[in-house]
Amino acid sequence: MNRRNFVERVALTAGSALAAASSHAGEMAGSAATSARFDVTEKTVAQLQAAMQAGTINAQQLVQLYLARIAALDKAGPKLNSIIELNPEALAIAKALDAERKIKGARGPLHGIPVLIKDNIATADAMQTTAGSLALVGAKPPRDAFLVTQLRNAGAVILGKTNLSEWANMRSTRSTSGWSARGGLTRNPYALDRNTSGSSSGSGSSMAASLAAIAVGTETDGSITSPCSLAGLVGIKPTVGLVSRAGVVPIAHSQDTAGPMTRTVADAAALLTALAGTDPRDSATALADQKKADYTQVLDRNALKGKRLGVVRNQWAASSDIVAAAIESQLAVLLAQGATLIDVPEVPNATKYGDSEMTVLLYELKADLNAYLTEYAPTAQVKTLADLIAFNQDHRSQEMGYFGQEHFINAQSKGDLNTQEYKDALANNHRYARAEGIDKVLQEHKLDALIAPTGGTAWLTDFINGDASGSSFTSPAAVAGYPHITVPAGMVRGLPVGLSFVGTAWTESALIAMAYAYEQASLQRKAPTYPKSVNMT
Repeated sequence: MNRRNFVERVALTAGSALAAASSHAGEMAGSAATSARFDVTEKTVAQLQAAMQAGTINAQQLVQLYLARIAALDKAGPKLNSIIELNPEALAIAKALDAERKIKGARGPLHGIPVLIKDNIATADAMQTTAGSLALVGAKPPRDAFLVTQLRNAGAVILGKTNLSEWANMRSTRSTSGWSARGGLTRNPYALDRNTSGSSSGSGSSMAASLAAIAVGTETDGSITSPCSLAGLVGIKPTVGLVSRAGVVPIAHSQDTAGPMTRTVADAAALLTALAGTDPRDSATALADQKKADYTQVLDRNALKGKRLGVVRNQWAASSDIVAAAIESQLAVLLAQGATLIDVPEVPNATKYGDSEMTVLLYELKADLNAYLTEYAPTAQVKTLADLIAFNQDHRSQEMGYFGQEHFINAQSKGDLNTQEYKDALANNHRYARAEGIDKVLQEHKLDALIAPTGGTAWLTDFINGDASGSSFTSPAAVAGYPHITVPAGMVRGLPVGLSFVGTAWTESALIAMAYAYEQASLQRKAPTYPKSVNMT
Protein backbone atom coordinates (compact mmCIF):
# COMPACT_ATOMS: atom_id res chain seq x y z
CA MET A 1 0.00 0.00 0.00
CA ASN A 2 1.48 3.38 -0.94
CA ARG A 3 1.71 6.22 1.54
CA ARG A 4 -1.15 8.21 -0.02
CA ASN A 5 -3.59 5.31 0.11
CA PHE A 6 -2.51 4.47 3.64
CA VAL A 7 -3.08 8.02 4.87
CA GLU A 8 -6.45 8.18 3.11
CA ARG A 9 -7.55 4.93 4.72
CA VAL A 10 -6.49 6.13 8.17
CA ALA A 11 -8.33 9.41 7.69
CA LEU A 12 -11.51 7.63 6.68
CA THR A 13 -11.29 5.25 9.62
CA ALA A 14 -10.49 7.96 12.17
CA GLY A 15 -13.55 9.87 11.01
CA SER A 16 -15.90 6.90 11.15
CA ALA A 17 -17.32 7.80 14.55
CA LEU A 18 -18.34 11.26 13.39
CA ALA A 19 -19.73 9.86 10.15
CA ALA A 20 -21.78 7.30 12.03
CA ALA A 21 -23.14 9.96 14.37
CA SER A 22 -24.16 12.12 11.41
CA SER A 23 -25.92 9.23 9.70
CA HIS A 24 -28.12 8.78 12.76
CA ALA A 25 -29.19 12.42 12.87
CA GLY A 26 -32.33 11.96 10.84
CA GLU A 27 -33.48 8.93 12.78
CA MET A 28 -32.86 10.71 16.07
CA ALA A 29 -35.36 13.43 15.24
CA GLY A 30 -38.29 11.00 15.03
CA SER A 31 -38.53 10.15 18.69
CA ALA A 32 -36.89 13.28 20.11
CA ALA A 33 -40.07 14.42 21.85
CA THR A 34 -40.29 11.23 23.90
CA SER A 35 -36.64 10.79 24.69
CA ALA A 36 -35.93 14.46 25.44
CA ARG A 37 -37.72 14.08 28.77
CA PHE A 38 -35.45 11.22 29.83
CA ASP A 39 -31.99 11.99 31.20
CA VAL A 40 -29.49 9.13 30.95
CA THR A 41 -26.86 10.86 33.10
CA GLU A 42 -25.72 8.51 35.90
CA LYS A 43 -28.60 6.13 35.19
CA THR A 44 -28.06 2.54 36.30
CA VAL A 45 -28.85 -0.60 34.33
CA ALA A 46 -31.78 -1.30 36.67
CA GLN A 47 -33.19 2.19 36.17
CA LEU A 48 -32.89 1.93 32.40
CA GLN A 49 -34.46 -1.50 32.41
CA ALA A 50 -37.35 -0.30 34.56
CA ALA A 51 -37.94 2.64 32.21
CA MET A 52 -38.03 0.33 29.19
CA GLN A 53 -40.34 -2.09 30.98
CA ALA A 54 -42.69 0.77 31.84
CA GLY A 55 -42.66 2.03 28.25
CA THR A 56 -41.12 5.36 29.25
CA ILE A 57 -38.35 4.79 26.74
CA ASN A 58 -37.08 2.08 24.45
CA ALA A 59 -33.68 0.79 23.37
CA GLN A 60 -33.64 2.84 20.16
CA GLN A 61 -34.22 6.01 22.12
CA LEU A 62 -31.51 5.08 24.60
CA VAL A 63 -29.06 4.66 21.75
CA GLN A 64 -30.07 8.05 20.39
CA LEU A 65 -29.64 9.73 23.77
CA TYR A 66 -26.19 8.29 24.28
CA LEU A 67 -25.19 9.26 20.74
CA ALA A 68 -26.30 12.80 21.52
CA ARG A 69 -24.13 12.83 24.67
CA ILE A 70 -21.19 11.51 22.68
CA ALA A 71 -21.64 14.27 20.12
CA ALA A 72 -21.90 16.91 22.85
CA LEU A 73 -19.18 15.75 25.24
CA ASP A 74 -16.85 13.45 23.37
CA LYS A 75 -16.65 15.10 19.95
CA ALA A 76 -17.52 18.65 21.04
CA GLY A 77 -17.60 20.56 24.31
CA PRO A 78 -14.82 19.18 26.53
CA LYS A 79 -13.85 16.81 23.69
CA LEU A 80 -13.08 13.80 25.88
CA ASN A 81 -12.12 11.76 22.82
CA SER A 82 -12.98 8.50 24.58
CA ILE A 83 -14.86 6.85 21.70
CA ILE A 84 -12.68 5.63 18.85
CA GLU A 85 -15.59 4.42 16.70
CA LEU A 86 -19.38 4.16 16.79
CA ASN A 87 -21.33 1.12 15.68
CA PRO A 88 -23.38 2.07 12.59
CA GLU A 89 -25.64 -0.93 13.30
CA ALA A 90 -26.51 0.09 16.86
CA LEU A 91 -29.91 1.59 16.06
CA ALA A 92 -30.93 -1.40 13.95
CA ILE A 93 -29.88 -3.79 16.73
CA ALA A 94 -31.83 -1.74 19.27
CA LYS A 95 -34.90 -1.71 17.02
CA ALA A 96 -34.83 -5.51 16.73
CA LEU A 97 -34.44 -5.86 20.50
CA ASP A 98 -37.40 -3.53 21.08
CA ALA A 99 -39.52 -5.71 18.80
CA GLU A 100 -38.35 -8.84 20.57
CA ARG A 101 -39.22 -7.34 23.97
CA LYS A 102 -42.79 -6.71 22.81
CA ILE A 103 -43.21 -10.32 21.69
CA LYS A 104 -41.13 -12.34 24.15
CA GLY A 105 -40.19 -9.97 26.95
CA ALA A 106 -36.67 -9.08 27.99
CA ARG A 107 -33.85 -11.64 27.81
CA GLY A 108 -32.44 -10.36 31.08
CA PRO A 109 -30.93 -7.31 32.77
CA LEU A 110 -28.91 -6.24 29.72
CA HIS A 111 -31.70 -6.43 27.13
CA GLY A 112 -31.52 -3.21 25.11
CA ILE A 113 -28.74 -1.75 27.26
CA PRO A 114 -26.06 0.19 25.30
CA VAL A 115 -22.52 -0.97 26.07
CA LEU A 116 -19.12 0.30 24.97
CA ILE A 117 -16.20 -2.07 24.49
CA LYS A 118 -12.48 -1.43 24.27
CA ASP A 119 -10.90 -1.36 20.82
CA ASN A 120 -8.83 -4.46 21.49
CA ILE A 121 -11.92 -6.70 21.55
CA ALA A 122 -12.72 -8.29 18.20
CA THR A 123 -16.06 -7.75 16.52
CA ALA A 124 -17.01 -9.30 13.20
CA ASP A 125 -19.18 -6.36 12.19
CA ALA A 126 -18.82 -2.96 10.57
CA MET A 127 -16.40 -1.73 13.23
CA GLN A 128 -12.61 -1.99 13.34
CA THR A 129 -10.54 -3.87 15.91
CA THR A 130 -7.16 -2.15 16.04
CA ALA A 131 -5.85 -1.86 19.63
CA GLY A 132 -5.44 1.79 18.66
CA SER A 133 -2.76 0.98 16.09
CA LEU A 134 -2.69 2.05 12.45
CA ALA A 135 -1.18 -1.34 11.63
CA LEU A 136 -4.55 -3.08 12.08
CA VAL A 137 -6.67 -0.54 10.22
CA GLY A 138 -8.77 -2.40 7.67
CA ALA A 139 -8.14 -5.88 9.10
CA LYS A 140 -11.43 -7.63 9.78
CA PRO A 141 -11.71 -10.36 12.44
CA PRO A 142 -13.37 -13.54 11.16
CA ARG A 143 -15.55 -13.84 14.27
CA ASP A 144 -16.62 -11.97 17.38
CA ALA A 145 -14.62 -12.33 20.56
CA PHE A 146 -16.41 -14.80 22.83
CA LEU A 147 -17.27 -12.06 25.30
CA VAL A 148 -18.94 -10.10 22.48
CA THR A 149 -21.07 -13.14 21.69
CA GLN A 150 -21.99 -13.28 25.37
CA LEU A 151 -23.05 -9.63 25.30
CA ARG A 152 -25.09 -10.08 22.13
CA ASN A 153 -26.78 -13.18 23.60
CA ALA A 154 -27.65 -11.16 26.71
CA GLY A 155 -29.37 -8.56 24.52
CA ALA A 156 -26.87 -5.75 24.97
CA VAL A 157 -26.49 -3.15 22.21
CA ILE A 158 -22.83 -2.64 21.33
CA LEU A 159 -22.78 1.12 20.87
CA GLY A 160 -19.16 1.48 19.84
CA LYS A 161 -15.54 1.02 20.79
CA THR A 162 -13.44 3.03 23.18
CA ASN A 163 -9.99 4.50 22.74
CA LEU A 164 -7.13 2.97 24.70
CA SER A 165 -3.46 3.26 25.44
CA GLU A 166 -2.15 1.79 22.19
CA TRP A 167 -1.48 -1.96 22.34
CA ALA A 168 -2.83 -1.86 25.90
CA ASN A 169 0.20 0.14 27.10
CA MET A 170 2.67 -2.60 26.23
CA ARG A 171 4.63 -0.85 23.49
CA SER A 172 6.97 1.52 25.32
CA THR A 173 8.67 1.92 28.68
CA ARG A 174 7.80 5.63 28.57
CA SER A 175 4.27 5.79 27.25
CA THR A 176 1.53 8.33 27.84
CA SER A 177 -1.62 6.51 28.90
CA GLY A 178 -4.78 7.23 26.96
CA TRP A 179 -3.01 7.89 23.65
CA SER A 180 -3.17 5.81 20.51
CA ALA A 181 -2.08 6.64 16.98
CA ARG A 182 -5.55 5.87 15.66
CA GLY A 183 -7.56 7.52 18.41
CA GLY A 184 -5.40 10.33 19.76
CA LEU A 185 -5.50 11.30 23.43
CA THR A 186 -8.42 10.54 25.73
CA ARG A 187 -9.01 13.21 28.39
CA ASN A 188 -10.02 12.90 32.02
CA PRO A 189 -13.50 14.40 32.60
CA TYR A 190 -12.55 15.46 36.14
CA ALA A 191 -9.69 17.67 34.85
CA LEU A 192 -9.08 17.77 31.13
CA ASP A 193 -5.34 18.32 31.46
CA ARG A 194 -4.95 15.21 33.62
CA ASN A 195 -4.48 11.63 32.57
CA THR A 196 -7.07 8.88 32.38
CA SER A 197 -4.56 6.14 33.23
CA GLY A 198 -4.74 3.05 31.08
CA SER A 199 -4.92 1.05 29.20
CA SER A 200 -8.74 1.04 29.33
CA SER A 201 -8.65 4.82 29.12
CA GLY A 202 -11.63 5.40 26.87
CA SER A 203 -13.83 2.95 28.76
CA GLY A 204 -13.07 4.84 31.98
CA SER A 205 -13.58 8.34 30.61
CA SER A 206 -16.77 7.40 28.75
CA MET A 207 -18.34 5.77 31.79
CA ALA A 208 -17.57 8.74 34.02
CA ALA A 209 -19.32 10.96 31.45
CA SER A 210 -22.35 8.64 31.04
CA LEU A 211 -21.69 8.07 27.33
CA ALA A 212 -23.21 4.58 27.65
CA ALA A 213 -24.77 2.51 30.38
CA ILE A 214 -21.82 0.15 30.92
CA ALA A 215 -18.40 -0.60 29.44
CA VAL A 216 -15.92 -3.44 29.11
CA GLY A 217 -12.21 -2.99 29.67
CA THR A 218 -9.25 -5.35 29.78
CA GLU A 219 -6.43 -5.68 32.27
CA THR A 220 -3.01 -7.27 32.48
CA ASP A 221 -1.85 -5.20 35.45
CA GLY A 222 -3.99 -2.22 36.41
CA SER A 223 -5.67 -1.50 33.09
CA ILE A 224 -9.22 -1.80 34.49
CA THR A 225 -8.73 -0.91 38.13
CA SER A 226 -6.46 2.11 37.68
CA PRO A 227 -8.58 4.05 35.14
CA CYS A 228 -11.69 3.20 37.19
CA SER A 229 -10.10 4.58 40.34
CA LEU A 230 -9.17 7.82 38.53
CA ALA A 231 -12.65 8.17 37.02
CA GLY A 232 -14.74 7.48 40.12
CA LEU A 233 -15.89 4.11 38.81
CA VAL A 234 -16.36 0.53 39.89
CA GLY A 235 -13.95 -1.79 38.12
CA ILE A 236 -13.74 -5.56 38.38
CA LYS A 237 -10.66 -7.46 37.29
CA PRO A 238 -11.93 -11.04 37.55
CA THR A 239 -10.02 -14.20 38.28
CA VAL A 240 -8.08 -15.07 35.13
CA GLY A 241 -10.25 -17.68 33.43
CA LEU A 242 -13.68 -16.42 34.48
CA VAL A 243 -14.06 -14.37 31.27
CA SER A 244 -12.77 -15.64 27.93
CA ARG A 245 -9.88 -13.82 26.24
CA ALA A 246 -10.48 -15.42 22.83
CA GLY A 247 -10.63 -12.57 20.34
CA VAL A 248 -9.02 -10.03 22.68
CA VAL A 249 -5.75 -8.52 21.45
CA PRO A 250 -3.36 -10.00 24.01
CA ILE A 251 -0.42 -9.03 26.12
CA ALA A 252 0.04 -12.12 28.27
CA HIS A 253 -2.26 -15.10 28.78
CA SER A 254 -1.11 -15.67 32.36
CA GLN A 255 -2.51 -12.28 33.43
CA ASP A 256 -4.90 -10.96 30.75
CA THR A 257 -8.61 -10.69 31.44
CA ALA A 258 -11.57 -8.57 30.44
CA GLY A 259 -13.96 -7.11 32.99
CA PRO A 260 -16.66 -4.54 33.83
CA MET A 261 -16.13 -0.78 34.14
CA THR A 262 -19.30 0.86 35.47
CA ARG A 263 -20.63 3.57 37.72
CA THR A 264 -22.12 1.19 40.31
CA VAL A 265 -21.38 -2.21 41.80
CA ALA A 266 -24.83 -3.46 40.77
CA ASP A 267 -24.12 -2.58 37.13
CA ALA A 268 -20.74 -4.32 37.31
CA ALA A 269 -22.42 -7.40 38.77
CA ALA A 270 -24.96 -7.52 35.94
CA LEU A 271 -22.25 -7.10 33.32
CA LEU A 272 -19.91 -9.70 34.82
CA THR A 273 -22.80 -12.18 34.94
CA ALA A 274 -23.18 -11.82 31.18
CA LEU A 275 -19.45 -11.95 30.43
CA ALA A 276 -18.50 -15.00 32.50
CA GLY A 277 -18.47 -18.48 31.04
CA THR A 278 -16.50 -21.39 29.64
CA ASP A 279 -15.19 -20.97 26.11
CA PRO A 280 -13.62 -23.91 24.22
CA ARG A 281 -11.25 -21.45 22.52
CA ASP A 282 -9.76 -20.36 25.87
CA SER A 283 -8.56 -23.28 27.99
CA ALA A 284 -8.15 -21.03 31.03
CA THR A 285 -11.96 -20.82 31.23
CA ALA A 286 -12.45 -24.57 31.75
CA LEU A 287 -13.82 -24.00 35.27
CA ALA A 288 -15.73 -20.81 34.50
CA ASP A 289 -19.16 -22.40 34.13
CA GLN A 290 -18.70 -24.11 37.51
CA LYS A 291 -17.37 -21.03 39.25
CA LYS A 292 -19.57 -18.28 37.78
CA ALA A 293 -22.72 -17.02 39.46
CA ASP A 294 -25.55 -14.59 38.93
CA TYR A 295 -23.67 -11.82 40.67
CA THR A 296 -26.76 -9.63 40.90
CA GLN A 297 -28.05 -12.10 43.49
CA VAL A 298 -25.15 -11.56 45.91
CA LEU A 299 -25.72 -7.81 46.36
CA ASP A 300 -26.28 -7.37 50.09
CA ARG A 301 -26.11 -4.16 52.09
CA ASN A 302 -25.18 -6.22 55.16
CA ALA A 303 -22.39 -8.20 53.51
CA LEU A 304 -19.63 -6.54 55.56
CA LYS A 305 -21.05 -7.68 58.89
CA GLY A 306 -18.60 -10.11 60.50
CA LYS A 307 -16.05 -9.86 57.70
CA ARG A 308 -12.34 -9.63 58.47
CA LEU A 309 -10.52 -7.21 56.19
CA GLY A 310 -6.75 -6.84 56.00
CA VAL A 311 -5.68 -3.20 55.82
CA VAL A 312 -2.49 -3.27 53.75
CA ARG A 313 -0.61 -0.47 55.51
CA ASN A 314 2.39 -0.07 53.22
CA GLN A 315 -0.03 1.07 50.49
CA TRP A 316 -1.13 3.95 52.72
CA ALA A 317 2.50 4.82 53.38
CA ALA A 318 3.23 4.86 49.64
CA SER A 319 0.32 7.22 48.95
CA SER A 320 0.42 10.98 49.25
CA ASP A 321 -0.71 12.29 52.62
CA ILE A 322 -3.91 13.74 51.22
CA VAL A 323 -4.88 10.53 49.40
CA ALA A 324 -3.97 8.39 52.43
CA ALA A 325 -6.15 10.58 54.64
CA ALA A 326 -9.09 10.37 52.24
CA ILE A 327 -8.99 6.57 52.14
CA GLU A 328 -8.32 6.34 55.88
CA SER A 329 -11.57 8.18 56.52
CA GLN A 330 -13.44 5.39 54.73
CA LEU A 331 -12.29 2.77 57.21
CA ALA A 332 -14.89 4.14 59.62
CA VAL A 333 -17.58 3.24 57.09
CA LEU A 334 -16.37 -0.35 56.98
CA LEU A 335 -16.31 -0.55 60.78
CA ALA A 336 -19.81 0.90 61.01
CA GLN A 337 -21.04 -1.85 58.67
CA GLY A 338 -19.75 -4.52 61.04
CA ALA A 339 -16.37 -5.35 59.50
CA THR A 340 -13.32 -6.13 61.61
CA LEU A 341 -10.17 -4.41 60.37
CA ILE A 342 -6.78 -6.01 60.86
CA ASP A 343 -3.66 -4.06 60.00
CA VAL A 344 -1.18 -6.04 57.90
CA PRO A 345 2.17 -4.45 57.06
CA GLU A 346 2.19 -5.58 53.44
CA VAL A 347 1.31 -8.33 51.00
CA PRO A 348 4.15 -10.79 51.64
CA ASN A 349 6.86 -11.12 48.97
CA ALA A 350 5.33 -8.48 46.72
CA THR A 351 8.82 -7.19 45.89
CA LYS A 352 9.97 -10.57 44.60
CA TYR A 353 8.17 -10.59 41.24
CA GLY A 354 8.68 -7.12 39.81
CA ASP A 355 11.36 -8.21 37.35
CA SER A 356 9.93 -11.67 36.71
CA GLU A 357 6.51 -10.21 35.90
CA MET A 358 8.01 -8.18 33.06
CA THR A 359 9.97 -11.20 31.83
CA VAL A 360 6.77 -13.22 31.58
CA LEU A 361 4.91 -10.39 29.87
CA LEU A 362 7.59 -10.03 27.19
CA TYR A 363 7.75 -13.76 26.40
CA GLU A 364 3.96 -14.12 26.30
CA LEU A 365 3.49 -10.92 24.30
CA LYS A 366 5.56 -12.32 21.46
CA ALA A 367 3.84 -15.72 21.45
CA ASP A 368 0.31 -14.51 22.09
CA LEU A 369 0.32 -11.54 19.71
CA ASN A 370 1.67 -13.65 16.85
CA ALA A 371 -1.12 -16.16 17.49
CA TYR A 372 -3.78 -13.43 17.59
CA LEU A 373 -2.63 -11.90 14.32
CA THR A 374 -2.82 -15.30 12.62
CA GLU A 375 -6.30 -16.13 13.87
CA TYR A 376 -8.10 -12.80 14.23
CA ALA A 377 -6.30 -10.50 11.78
CA PRO A 378 -5.49 -12.75 8.80
CA THR A 379 -5.83 -9.88 6.32
CA ALA A 380 -3.70 -7.42 8.29
CA GLN A 381 -0.62 -5.93 6.71
CA VAL A 382 1.39 -7.18 9.70
CA LYS A 383 1.60 -10.92 10.37
CA THR A 384 3.98 -11.02 13.33
CA LEU A 385 5.43 -8.88 16.08
CA ALA A 386 8.52 -8.43 13.90
CA ASP A 387 6.31 -7.05 11.12
CA LEU A 388 4.65 -4.70 13.60
CA ILE A 389 8.01 -3.34 14.76
CA ALA A 390 8.95 -2.68 11.13
CA PHE A 391 5.57 -1.05 10.45
CA ASN A 392 6.04 1.35 13.34
CA GLN A 393 9.48 2.27 12.06
CA ASP A 394 8.13 2.84 8.56
CA HIS A 395 5.30 5.04 9.90
CA ARG A 396 7.20 6.64 12.75
CA SER A 397 5.76 10.13 12.15
CA GLN A 398 2.24 8.82 12.87
CA GLU A 399 3.04 6.01 15.31
CA MET A 400 6.04 7.13 17.31
CA GLY A 401 5.73 10.87 17.63
CA TYR A 402 5.50 10.68 21.43
CA PHE A 403 7.21 7.45 22.50
CA GLY A 404 8.94 4.40 21.13
CA GLN A 405 8.49 0.62 21.12
CA GLU A 406 11.06 -0.66 23.59
CA HIS A 407 8.78 -3.38 24.94
CA PHE A 408 8.08 -4.68 21.44
CA ILE A 409 11.78 -4.85 20.62
CA ASN A 410 12.59 -6.57 23.91
CA ALA A 411 9.77 -9.07 23.41
CA GLN A 412 10.93 -9.87 19.88
CA SER A 413 14.36 -10.77 21.25
CA LYS A 414 12.88 -13.45 23.52
CA GLY A 415 12.66 -17.15 22.72
CA ASP A 416 9.55 -19.33 22.80
CA LEU A 417 7.53 -20.44 25.82
CA ASN A 418 9.73 -23.51 26.32
CA THR A 419 12.65 -21.27 27.28
CA GLN A 420 13.85 -21.95 30.83
CA GLU A 421 14.04 -18.25 31.67
CA TYR A 422 10.33 -17.93 30.93
CA LYS A 423 9.37 -21.04 32.89
CA ASP A 424 11.37 -19.94 35.91
CA ALA A 425 9.90 -16.42 35.83
CA LEU A 426 6.33 -17.73 35.60
CA ALA A 427 6.90 -20.15 38.48
CA ASN A 428 8.39 -17.32 40.54
CA ASN A 429 5.36 -15.12 39.82
CA HIS A 430 2.87 -17.74 40.89
CA ARG A 431 4.82 -18.79 43.99
CA TYR A 432 5.24 -15.32 45.44
CA ALA A 433 1.99 -13.73 44.26
CA ARG A 434 -0.24 -16.69 45.18
CA ALA A 435 0.78 -19.24 47.85
CA GLU A 436 3.43 -17.05 49.47
CA GLY A 437 1.66 -13.77 48.74
CA ILE A 438 -2.08 -13.10 48.80
CA ASP A 439 -3.06 -16.57 50.03
CA LYS A 440 -0.42 -16.46 52.78
CA VAL A 441 -1.62 -13.21 54.32
CA LEU A 442 -5.30 -14.16 53.98
CA GLN A 443 -4.74 -17.48 55.74
CA GLU A 444 -2.42 -16.20 58.47
CA HIS A 445 -4.86 -13.52 59.57
CA LYS A 446 -8.06 -15.41 58.68
CA LEU A 447 -9.09 -12.62 56.32
CA ASP A 448 -11.99 -12.43 53.88
CA ALA A 449 -10.24 -9.82 51.72
CA LEU A 450 -7.45 -7.27 51.56
CA ILE A 451 -8.18 -3.56 51.25
CA ALA A 452 -5.95 -0.65 50.20
CA PRO A 453 -5.98 2.57 48.19
CA THR A 454 -6.21 1.54 44.54
CA GLY A 455 -3.73 4.28 43.63
CA GLY A 456 -3.29 8.03 43.69
CA THR A 457 -5.09 10.80 41.84
CA ALA A 458 -4.86 11.53 38.12
CA TRP A 459 -1.53 13.01 37.09
CA LEU A 460 -0.90 15.74 34.52
CA THR A 461 -0.61 14.33 31.01
CA ASP A 462 3.00 14.68 29.85
CA PHE A 463 4.06 13.68 26.34
CA ILE A 464 7.70 14.46 27.10
CA ASN A 465 8.31 12.42 30.24
CA GLY A 466 5.43 9.95 29.99
CA ASP A 467 3.23 8.73 32.84
CA ALA A 468 3.80 9.69 36.47
CA SER A 469 1.30 7.31 38.00
CA GLY A 470 2.91 6.78 41.42
CA SER A 471 2.00 3.92 43.75
CA SER A 472 -0.82 1.47 43.12
CA PHE A 473 -2.26 -1.77 44.49
CA THR A 474 -2.77 -3.52 41.16
CA SER A 475 0.19 -5.89 40.85
CA PRO A 476 -0.45 -8.53 43.56
CA ALA A 477 -3.84 -9.56 42.17
CA ALA A 478 -2.70 -9.09 38.58
CA VAL A 479 0.35 -11.33 38.87
CA ALA A 480 -1.57 -13.92 40.90
CA GLY A 481 -4.50 -13.89 38.46
CA TYR A 482 -6.85 -13.20 41.39
CA PRO A 483 -9.92 -10.93 41.53
CA HIS A 484 -9.66 -7.22 42.34
CA ILE A 485 -12.49 -4.72 42.69
CA THR A 486 -12.11 -0.96 43.05
CA VAL A 487 -14.93 1.25 44.34
CA PRO A 488 -15.15 5.07 44.49
CA ALA A 489 -13.83 6.19 47.88
CA GLY A 490 -13.91 9.98 47.77
CA MET A 491 -12.50 13.04 46.07
CA VAL A 492 -9.16 14.78 46.54
CA ARG A 493 -9.13 18.33 45.17
CA GLY A 494 -11.89 17.35 42.77
CA LEU A 495 -10.16 14.16 41.61
CA PRO A 496 -11.55 10.70 42.44
CA VAL A 497 -9.73 8.02 44.42
CA GLY A 498 -10.67 4.36 44.84
CA LEU A 499 -10.68 1.68 47.53
CA SER A 500 -9.59 -1.82 46.47
CA PHE A 501 -10.94 -5.18 47.61
CA VAL A 502 -8.71 -8.17 46.72
CA GLY A 503 -9.28 -11.86 47.41
CA THR A 504 -8.11 -15.30 46.41
CA ALA A 505 -9.14 -17.07 43.21
CA TRP A 506 -12.83 -17.34 42.28
CA THR A 507 -14.07 -15.16 45.18
CA GLU A 508 -15.90 -12.68 42.96
CA SER A 509 -19.23 -13.24 44.72
CA ALA A 510 -17.83 -12.41 48.16
CA LEU A 511 -15.87 -9.40 46.92
CA ILE A 512 -18.83 -8.02 44.98
CA ALA A 513 -21.06 -8.37 48.03
CA MET A 514 -18.57 -6.53 50.27
CA ALA A 515 -17.92 -3.86 47.65
CA TYR A 516 -21.67 -3.30 47.29
CA ALA A 517 -22.17 -2.98 51.04
CA TYR A 518 -19.36 -0.42 51.22
CA GLU A 519 -20.64 1.50 48.19
CA GLN A 520 -24.18 1.73 49.53
CA ALA A 521 -22.98 2.90 52.94
CA SER A 522 -20.52 5.46 51.58
CA LEU A 523 -21.99 6.72 48.26
CA GLN A 524 -18.73 8.39 47.26
CA ARG A 525 -19.18 8.57 43.47
CA LYS A 526 -19.57 12.07 42.07
CA ALA A 527 -20.27 12.92 38.42
CA PRO A 528 -17.65 15.00 36.58
CA THR A 529 -18.01 18.66 35.67
CA TYR A 530 -15.28 18.74 32.96
CA PRO A 531 -13.03 21.53 34.30
CA LYS A 532 -9.94 22.39 32.29
CA SER A 533 -7.75 21.85 35.33
CA VAL A 534 -7.92 21.23 39.07
CA ASN A 535 -9.11 24.21 41.07
CA MET A 536 -6.56 24.56 43.87
CA THR A 537 -8.28 27.47 45.61
